This record gives sequence, C-alpha cells and structure tokens, in this order.
Amino acid sequence: MLDAATWKRAHAEGVAWDRYLAIHAARTAGWTSHLAAARLTEPQRSLLSGFTRRMNVLVLTGAWCGDCAVQCPMLGAIAAACPAADVRFLEQQDHMELAERLRINGGTRVPTVAWCAEDFECCAILGDRTLARYRAMAARQLGASCPLPGAPVPPDEAAATMQGWIDEFERVQLMLRLSPRLRQVHGD
Repeated sequence: MLDAATWKRAHAEGVAWDRYLAIHAARTAGWTSHLAAARLTEPQRSLLSGFTRRMNVLVLTGAWCGDCAVQCPMLGAIAAACPAADVRFLEQQDHMELAERLRINGGTRVPTVAWCAEDFECCAILGDRTLARYRAMAARQLGASCPLPGAPVPPDEAAATMQGWIDEFERVQLMLRLSPRLRQVHGD
C-alpha cells in the first residue's frame, strides 16, 4: 500500500476533469456521446452535495481507453456534484511508476480510482470497472477487453455503472464520517 505522502504527491500532480479533457482533447474526441450521457439524477446530485467529510480522489486513466471513455465522464459528473470530493485525473502513460504500484490482477488497469481521507490515508481503491459494468460485459460475452471509445453503451448499463461509482463515493464518505480517528480530529 502506498503511504500518505505518495498519495498526496500523486494527487497534487493530477488535474481537474475539465483540465484533463482540455489537455487530452485530441485523444478524447471519441468520448463525446459518453460526456453527454453522464448525467446525474436529482437524488444522486442531492446525495453527493450533502457529503461533508473531505475526500481526496485520484483517477488513473487513459485517454485511449474505451472503459475510460465511458466511466471517466461519470466520475467527472460526480466530481462536479460533490464539493467534498477533490477529484483529480492522471494520465496513466505519464505516471507508469504509480500505475505499476497499483496493479490489479497483474495488470495496470484504467480507470483505477483511489479514495483518500483529508490527510491522504488511503481508504479504498477500485479498478477498471464497477460490478454493474462487469455484469453487463459478461452478459454480452465481449471478446475485446477494452471497447472503442465511441462504442454505444445501453442506457440501463450506463445508469447502473454511474450508480456503482456513486455507491463507492458514498461508502467512502460514510467510512470517513464514522472513522474514530477523523471524528476525534473534527470533534464530532
């Protein structure tokens, strides 16, 4: 597991969602349909905006990756709706040392999301797909492990994938709110 100083350094090197898109505009052109589809419902927006404990979130991504094209716009929408979450994006190709240290099932997966407390103690890492996304892929029995960035995603799969990411943000927020260590720090 990485120490808090390493997470803090990596987070500082990351960029906000809009900046990530601007930096990688040429390679994210195929993401357009997914950007438009990454919409939160009002209950989701309300839940996320009600979070109070700061979370530092790092998304290791790849502008070339089909799964990133589908899921990173969702993470960008979550970041915009959740002021308590400081979500930063890092291009995997530019941070291979970090990617190597975050291997999942022997591979450098993207997107990989790490949630840290306000002091950069790691709380959770989720790599490359939510359970809903894996279930949908298994049902279709796709041959390729990484669909093209512009490949359509059924609306029910997109909604379930978005909810999976929101559930993980909520799980970490509750972990942080109930943490004896952080409750002592905040006097709550």
